[in-house]
Amino acid sequence: MYFAALLARSDDGWEASDTDLDNVETLSDLVDLARDAALDDDTVLVFIEQEGAWFGIVRVDGEDDPRIFLSDGPLAKRSSYGSMLIDELLGRDEDGADDLDTLDLDGTEDGEPEPAEDEADTAAAVPSGPLGDPRLLEDVGIDGRRLLTLDGDALSEIADALGCTDVLEAVR
Repeated sequence: MYFAALLARSDDGWEASDTDLDNVETLSDLVDLARDAALDDDTVLVFIEQEGAWFGIVRVDGEDDPRIFLSDGPLAKRSSYGSMLIDELLGRDEDGADDLDTLDLDGTEDGEPEPAEDEADTAAAVPSGPLGDPRLLEDVGIDGRRLLTLDGDALSEIADALGCTDVLEAVR
């Protein structure tokens, strides 16, 4: 089970809202959701957590490219949202290949379908440990070293450092 929340910076601090990721299929969808929650093109943090196994943060600052941090690449790769973020971080296409490349001229698929990769092969293709930009929260009081050492209830610790624990817990 996932927990996802948006934290939008405002003049009065941070405003939190829980968010439904059911319609999020790409990083662009997630960034659009964050920008819709932004107040005056200010910073929005998207928190995603899966049952305490891993957490991810996507930072959106106005129209700048999003910055991403994942606490554990191989664990995140096993989930759809984590996989989406890893593919972005590693510069991979979502599908890995163009569907037209596997079609014959008559429109039929070329050969037998490929067997699905097992989880060990998928996890091995992702570098172990944290991925992304551990410095994405330095300007709000959480340096990269601290972010790299967080585990367990990391999102609450981050919210505590941001001074918005009550706001985040209200949507949890």
